[in-house]
Amino acid sequence: MTPVRPTMSDVARAAGVSAMTVSNVLTGRRPVSPATRARVEAAAAELGYELNLTARHLRAGRTDTVALVVPRLDHPYYGELAARLTGLLAPQGRHLAVEQTDAGPHGELAALTQARWQLYDGVLLSVVGLTPADLDSVRTSAPLVLLGEQRMPARHDHVRMDNVRGARIATAHLLAAGSRRVAVVGGADPDPDAGMMPARTAGWVAAHAAAGIEPDPALVVPAPRADLADGRDAVRRLVAADVPFDGVLAVTDTLATGVLAGLAEAGLRVPDDVQVVGFDDLAASGFTVPALTTVDPGHDAMAHAALRLLDRQAGPAGPGGAGDPGRTGEHVVAPVRLVVRGSTRPVA
Repeated sequence: MTPVRPTMSDVARAAGVSAMTVSNVLTGRRPVSPATRARVEAAAAELGYELNLTARHLRAGRTDTVALVVPRLDHPYYGELAARLTGLLAPQGRHLAVEQTDAGPHGELAALTQARWQLYDGVLLSVVGLTPADLDSVRTSAPLVLLGEQRMPARHDHVRMDNVRGARIATAHLLAAGSRRVAVVGGADPDPDAGMMPARTAGWVAAHAAAGIEPDPALVVPAPRADLADGRDAVRRLVAADVPFDGVLAVTDTLATGVLAGLAEAGLRVPDDVQVVGFDDLAASGFTVPALTTVDPGHDAMAHAALRLLDRQAGPAGPGGAGDPGRTGEHVVAPVRLVVRGSTRPVA
């Protein structure tokens, strides 16, 4: 004979509480007293009761899970973003699932298929490979918020960093602290709307213009993978080409950490010989030697904004909701600030 599975009502009777209280304890939806929680958990354990999340989600029409779709899982920035989002979702009894696209349009489009929407209540998509035209063709009635540094279609909600301003204040700091030949590692053709590297290069150009300095094109050093090895190799290329430089704006902290390794390998002292500034304010950047001066791109503001926009789309149907074909998205630009540490000299 198949054993009868205990129900929530059985747990409620055993604990001497209502079924709603049992639900609140097991789902974390509402606060309960420690004593009541202990009684309910003990009764559930004794009866062998397990909450049927699949059935609950089918009845509610939601999964309590948000997807974060990122280019690469091995970049520290995305790990820190995932941790922030998890910290915001967990107190609400919600969860974060993370997927990787390999920084290509195929992976990004795959994240927007109907099958994905059945798994998640909404998607936060970090865009690298898709063009604005690709994104403009996406039609979905499910909540979608775009993350990324290129220009996005007006109808999609979009959260991004203030890349140009961040790179401008970082470069201005290097110039004010005495550098006159500032290399941009991860540099590209400057364009405020074309993505992270072009936008941060545009900020580098703007800071030089404000200081009345003509930047040398030889100081623009590409770093296509934006990883540690790219940062080290950028220094090697500058040294091998005998290009003089006394400052570095690395367009990410990961690149900046590689730059520090390359400078040490070349026997150049930081900040005495070469000053270095990164961008991202990763947790590890306060522990490099010397500690890295960097741009805080507004991590917390972006995480809060992304979830706020996702939840707004998931609200009651109507104008402005995810299913409204005429909706105009909200475009959020997070505030940036410079975090000064030991890899730059004091400004006189």
